[in-house]
Amino acid sequence: MSVAERGTAVARTVSLPVPARRPSPSPAKAVVVIAPLSLTIALGLWGIRRKNTMWGDESVTYQLAHRDLSQIWLTAQHVDLVHALYYAVMHEIFGLFGGGLLTLRLPSVLAMSVAASGVGLLALRLAGPRAGLLAGLVFPLLPQVQKYAQEGRSYAMVCALVTWATYALVVSVPHRTWWRWAVYGSTMLLACLLHEFAVLALVAHGVTLVVSRVPRPVLSAWSVTAAGVVAGLLPLAICSAGQSGQVSWIGGPVRLRYFLVVAVVGVACARASLGVRGPVRLSVLAVPILVLPGLLLLIASLVKPLFVDRYVLYSNIGIALLLGAWMDYFHQRQRSSRSAWIAAVAVLAALVPPSLSLRTPQSRSNDVTAIGATVRKEGRPGDGLLYLSGQHRILTAANPEDTRFLTDLALAQDPVSSNTLAGVELPAQDIAARMLEFDRIVAVRTAGAHSPTNPQEEAKTNTLRRHFHEYGTTHVNGARLTVYVRDHDPSPRADPGSSSPGESGGVMR
Repeated sequence: MSVAERGTAVARTVSLPVPARRPSPSPAKAVVVIAPLSLTIALGLWGIRRKNTMWGDESVTYQLAHRDLSQIWLTAQHVDLVHALYYAVMHEIFGLFGGGLLTLRLPSVLAMSVAASGVGLLALRLAGPRAGLLAGLVFPLLPQVQKYAQEGRSYAMVCALVTWATYALVVSVPHRTWWRWAVYGSTMLLACLLHEFAVLALVAHGVTLVVSRVPRPVLSAWSVTAAGVVAGLLPLAICSAGQSGQVSWIGGPVRLRYFLVVAVVGVACARASLGVRGPVRLSVLAVPILVLPGLLLLIASLVKPLFVDRYVLYSNIGIALLLGAWMDYFHQRQRSSRSAWIAAVAVLAALVPPSLSLRTPQSRSNDVTAIGATVRKEGRPGDGLLYLSGQHRILTAANPEDTRFLTDLALAQDPVSSNTLAGVELPAQDIAARMLEFDRIVAVRTAGAHSPTNPQEEAKTNTLRRHFHEYGTTHVNGARLTVYVRDHDPSPRADPGSSSPGESGGVMR
């Protein structure tokens, strides 16, 4: 072989390296994203209409999202400022896709499905593909997740944003690039603006980084980002503090048992060696976000009751991560998979009854569609309509046809024109005078509630006691409707010892 030929051969053998192609997403990653997302959508669409019923908080969303953006803003100056951004988002969605029941709930279904894929990716990154798939599939099966995936409120959106902010945090720790921290901060801020208590997840993230002993530059970057989130939330927090009366209905922790159960189960799972990949361990991430937000709300409740399970819905991210990683850990150490399959089937069987129950109208604290339908059934054209108290007017506002032929005796200005949720009521003496013009009155009040002690409510109850008697009471999901008939006896009934509406199950209970 000549020198030239040998040179050509060497050149062919020692060729310049071809630039490495960026690796494409692995099939495991695609499965971890698609499978949880698909399962969440399927569960979300299953029974999403709940027999075409709607509960009180959803009714508020439905009513306000149908108002103009300017009206939403003006209403938020009086009430529900903390949900103003969500109402504005739903207003735009209604404008694009129509304002029906499906449009009200589908955004929550989609948001929760995005959260499920985020949970799967978190577990994939921290504990591997199998743990990612299991955690992503466990998340939509959790009863609380199934419940709020089908509600027209902001909690599913907040959960999705906190999930992806958590993922952005985990990704930002090893890379330390400023734009990743900007993504994390903006996502967390948006979650906080949708619901203020999302800021408690920020505390959980800080604890995770401290316990993980991340490098000082990482902790400094998180501190600056967290300060920016708090600064962005501060104006909303200050302004909404004046509307703290909206949570006066919370007499004590609401549905605390679920939080306690999942917290105990999660901490027990964390005792195993779950996910040792990267600078942040799975258990060190999951336990704080599972426990701290609820715990902080419980501590705050010592001063003012604030704990409601849906306010920290995103804590389910933690239990899903821990359960998924624990099942992966258990599978790796079991020589036979028979016991694992038996356990999985048993858990799925146990989830069937609550899953069925959550798709019934009775699964919510009230059913405004049933309340409105009962008002239409019990009332006669020309009857008076009385709300005890006036704020319960929202219980029949979802369908104006239900009260079309009745006269609202206390209403001075309707909710839309007054930029309020329940309208503005007449002075006490005017309410009493209007009541005496009617022979039949349909009174609406929430079950087990007591009317506020203000002049208007006292005028309503006193006039009913002295000049009317109870004709009949109907109990519906979350409310009590009583028909009162006028006494034409010239001497008013004022004897508190007689068979008054209060003693017979009427308005005075």
